[in-house]
Amino acid sequence: MHLSIILPVLNEDKNLSRTLKSLQSYRKQGHEIIVVDGRSEDASIDIARALADHTLQTNPGRARQMNAGAAIATGDLLLFLHADTRLPETAIDQIQALFDKQQSAANLWGRFDVRLSSDKIIFRIVEKLINLRSRLFSIATGDQAIFIQASLFRRINGFPEIDLMEDIAISRRLRQHTLPACLSAQVITSSRRWEKQGVIATIVLMWKLRLLYFIGISPSRLAKMYYPEKIS
Repeated sequence: MHLSIILPVLNEDKNLSRTLKSLQSYRKQGHEIIVVDGRSEDASIDIARALADHTLQTNPGRARQMNAGAAIATGDLLLFLHADTRLPETAIDQIQALFDKQQSAANLWGRFDVRLSSDKIIFRIVEKLINLRSRLFSIATGDQAIFIQASLFRRINGFPEIDLMEDIAISRRLRQHTLPACLSAQVITSSRRWEKQGVIATIVLMWKLRLLYFIGISPSRLAKMYYPEKIS
């Protein structure tokens, strides 16, 4: 199995170097790292050029960036990783086992369990609820390091290029082919948004956004609610 790890980034120089350094062992094993920068205003692009196999720049938009990375990927399987998320040490072994078992089906996709970076007890509860919801509803979030067999990704035409909820949207597409593999190994992702905005406020916001999305509110309107700092 040849793996392509695709990172969409935007002004992530504080996290990107650490994340990419943690992935260098994968490069030594023959896997590739692709960073797609959304025209960052910090040092993200320079860090990526030094530590990735391929570095692209596109207009910002996570779905757009991930699709651009997938377009040049050579791997049998694509793994989409946020710049503030670290893979577990057993990631390759677990994905390889799934790939060997399900390759003939050509429908493999899945995600890892998530662990939030804060040591506070409240975050253990939050992450358990995130992982439980993912298993119950077969929906993967971007923080869970979604992986998709390349042939399946192309067959469903990749991520819908919407401003928010691209992970929910692609999960819907993928569920039409097969249910996700839910790996219990944990990726560690930053709890910075939760700590900055408050745990309860963030939970309420996320459930509100998902509800509005499911009843048909446009992702562009939802993005303005999720990223209020971008509104001038």
